[in-house]
Amino acid sequence: MLWIQGMKTVLPLLAMPIFVFAVAAAQASVLSVGAEMQAGMPYAIPEIRLEAPEADQGVASDGTFIYAVDNSEIGKYAAETGERVAGFAGDAEAFPHMNSCAVVERDLVCAASNYPKTPHAGRVEFFRASDLRHERTVVLPDNPGSLTVLDRHDGRWWAVFANYDGRGGVPGQDHTATLLVRLDDDFRVERSWTLPSTVLERLAPFSISGGSWGRDGLFYASGHDKPEIYVLAIPEAGGTLRHVGTFATASFGQAIAIDPRDPDRLWSIDRATRSVLASRIPSRGER
Repeated sequence: MLWIQGMKTVLPLLAMPIFVFAVAAAQASVLSVGAEMQAGMPYAIPEIRLEAPEADQGVASDGTFIYAVDNSEIGKYAAETGERVAGFAGDAEAFPHMNSCAVVERDLVCAASNYPKTPHAGRVEFFRASDLRHERTVVLPDNPGSLTVLDRHDGRWWAVFANYDGRGGVPGQDHTATLLVRLDDDFRVERSWTLPSTVLERLAPFSISGGSWGRDGLFYASGHDKPEIYVLAIPEAGGTLRHVGTFATASFGQAIAIDPRDPDRLWSIDRATRSVLASRIPSRGER
């Protein structure tokens, strides 16, 4: 057992099936989290670790399979066994920077950008989820930042447009200009919200890299490189999201996914080991 700042963080990875490939690496991840965690911050305990060479930008989940995402590549894996069942390898010039994906009905829908180039030019890439065949590309009409997240929730598309202090940023804007945006079915902006200062101060100088709507109606967001998840809510009034909680993870930023079949399971990636993690989200009372 391992204790961090008074919290019991038992490593269930020690007793997991053979697709857990590196207990030592998992222990090192948790120790690194301990160095970053604020006193009393709850921790999402890892339950599964799968090897996935494509796990560099993020992960999506449909509850049965997970989809590991790299800039121009996607790997589809069985969530319980780690077996690779399909893949996509695109031309790096045609697919320079896929950031994150979400499973929407029969499609894997991916947020893509021209990062770090400017002006920002976002695109939505549609793949057939069954075999990862590329189906179509939608060029976004509005780009108030670099498209990093796209998800479907409550009958609308939701996107995060990231802004940065340095590389990939534009003059006159920094990470505080990052927006959560509700889009119509033609991907046009309907409404937008800024991030609360308590999240922005943790993101600087980067931005939101991943996000996923939970069944609880809350938006779970991850940054670029910190082992933290920020839980956000749409306010009843005003244009700034409410920060309702934060919890620590064994992964360091990038795109995430709430499991649609198990709403208390969070999928994330560990770039250092090119692996995908499933972790148990702390209860709402803990965070």
